[in-house]
Amino acid sequence: MTTTPSRTHETASNDAHRHRRTDSTPGAELTFPAGFTWGSATSSFQIEGAHDADGKSESIWDRFCSVPGNIVDGSDGTVACDHYDRFRDDVALMARMGLQAYRFSIAWTRVIPDGTGQVNEAGLDFYDRLVDELLAAGITPMPTLYHWDLPQVLEDRGGWLSRDTASAFADYAGAVVRRLGDRVTTWTTLNEPFVSANHGYVTGEHAPGHTSVRDGFAASHHLLLGHGLAAQQIRSLAPDADLAIVLNFTPTEPASDDPADLAECAIREEVENRWYADPIGGYGYPVHTTEALGWDQSEVLDGDLELISQPIDLLGINYYTRQVVAAPTDGDDDRPKEFATTAMGWEIHPPSLGRLLRWLDSRYSFPKMMITENGCAMPDDARIDSAHGSQVDDLDRLDYVQRHLAQVHSAIDDGVPMVGYLVWSLFDNFEWAWGYTSRFGIVEVDFETQRRTPKRSADWFSGVVASNSIIDPGPEPESRAAQTGAAR
Repeated sequence: MTTTPSRTHETASNDAHRHRRTDSTPGAELTFPAGFTWGSATSSFQIEGAHDADGKSESIWDRFCSVPGNIVDGSDGTVACDHYDRFRDDVALMARMGLQAYRFSIAWTRVIPDGTGQVNEAGLDFYDRLVDELLAAGITPMPTLYHWDLPQVLEDRGGWLSRDTASAFADYAGAVVRRLGDRVTTWTTLNEPFVSANHGYVTGEHAPGHTSVRDGFAASHHLLLGHGLAAQQIRSLAPDADLAIVLNFTPTEPASDDPADLAECAIREEVENRWYADPIGGYGYPVHTTEALGWDQSEVLDGDLELISQPIDLLGINYYTRQVVAAPTDGDDDRPKEFATTAMGWEIHPPSLGRLLRWLDSRYSFPKMMITENGCAMPDDARIDSAHGSQVDDLDRLDYVQRHLAQVHSAIDDGVPMVGYLVWSLFDNFEWAWGYTSRFGIVEVDFETQRRTPKRSADWFSGVVASNSIIDPGPEPESRAAQTGAAR
């Protein structure tokens, strides 16, 4: 049984929470609160390389990459950014950029290669050295315990379809916290469990490549159960540290007032924005979607929801885009996007972030919230000469980040407890099913030479960190339809 907080039930895009920045003054300085944290984020599989070094075992992503056709360019994470062997140089680069925090993930496969049992001290040594290097550079380490790279040996035993994996995750979390807990002040359990469950178990586009809605339900619950069990370990072993989870949110809006579009939008809203936040926030799983999609919740045992909903100190928010949702049709949905898009085809819509932040605060009232990922893949085909030599001139990425930061600033003005912003990503890296074809970094990586070159956005972001402020970019661009109408 779970208690339901007496909160409103608006959606992340409800009109009641729409907020236009009416006080926008292009060129004005927008200063963030004192103590606001600036940094960047990465993940283990995407940058570390060293796929079998010092006792590391195979992960589900190592296995997934070995199957032809799973990765767009046929690549893998065997070397990636070679961060495992270059971390000291990478931390020095972060320090030169003035970053105050660095969010990274720890590879379960390095720490407990068999998934359960014996701790591999050599694997933990790497993270021990990384944390010390960061602290020596004045950078706060923000480790995430799970960013999708489950040990393959656990997948062979059922993976996140098995309740035992949640227990194994808690044991792994305990081993890491015991080793690093004297120097880490914020622990994140999971990164984007929605993607782990949906992409890995429903659509099959991510490891381990299952394609079953039923599997997705089971995986989602066991991931959240793992969060709850790991949270107990963290509270016991590091009682003064902040406990966090990172969730991705994609605000949804119906394509029209057609009942079919509204119904589809309601389900997508619950699945993508409330499926994980609601149980953590004490609401339990969204009833409408569990009934509509036929989940009997047989995996949910007595006490699970209480365990999952134990208080957290910080909600990490990953935001990239919004969705305009229409009911499924027999053909492909080839409607053009209303606004400009990134190289991934994701619509650029900063106002949806502002609305999301206000909605999250209204519905859940988490003590603190932080943007733990926000950024974009762009073509990166323009270059200029700079102090770094030839440099990517990514004004489009700079504009994307600046406009989203303006929305964060506006939400803070409205009382939303935002405490930091971490840009995704520090480096161009292995972008999962897209391999190395999509570049999100503010630092360019030449994967043949491993040379790192800050892009123009990195230089700009360093200035933002130093000043704790941005220049107001002004009103959002009009939609393509509005631009077309104006042209007429």
